[in-house]
Amino acid sequence: MKTIMICLLWCASLLHLQSCPGQLRTKKPLVGGGCDGCELMYTGMPRKISATDTSAGWYEKGQRLIISGTVFRRNARQPAPGVIIYYWQTDNNGYYAPRPGMDASTRRHGHIRGWVKTDTQGKYTICTIRPQPYPGEDMPAHIHLSVKEPDINEYYVDEFVFDDDPLLTKEKRQKLENRGGSGILNPVLHNGLWKATHNMQLGLHIPGYPEQ
Repeated sequence: MKTIMICLLWCASLLHLQSCPGQLRTKKPLVGGGCDGCELMYTGMPRKISATDTSAGWYEKGQRLIISGTVFRRNARQPAPGVIIYYWQTDNNGYYAPRPGMDASTRRHGHIRGWVKTDTQGKYTICTIRPQPYPGEDMPAHIHLSVKEPDINEYYVDEFVFDDDPLLTKEKRQKLENRGGSGILNPVLHNGLWKATHNMQLGLHIPGYPEQ
């Protein structure tokens, strides 16, 4: 009886952990180290996400762009199905222009944003427009990306940038982290459409990524 009472008192002192000794839960490290804005991928996320998405920008002024590719597992050989990629970008004027009625928290991502979920072969396609650089700045045009794998928290990977962008200097190329692989796209103009391929390797250069 004395032993039981001691255990009960010990458990009561650890109510904030909601566990008795031997069952204490340790907080898992945050894969990717966290990022500013990645959590906004859940705001407005549709319940059903396709492997192909057409952004609002596709119907606006700008150079239409189709990005397609395959997401691979950490071993770079097996395709990864069911991976959500969230993207957001500037419009044809270089602004993250919100639309009336947008959720206040996502206005800073603008209205050109969307989601794709890789199919059984790990493939995805994004139909959008080429973003324009921030007005008056020397940052290359880019498309932000964050990834959500099953059972792993969201994390960011390298932005899509464009090999033919004069603002993408040698110095800027050297600073790219290659998270998930290089985000440099090599767009080709075909029948008035820009097309580019981008394959992604999950976990590559991602801090805290679980070993497989």
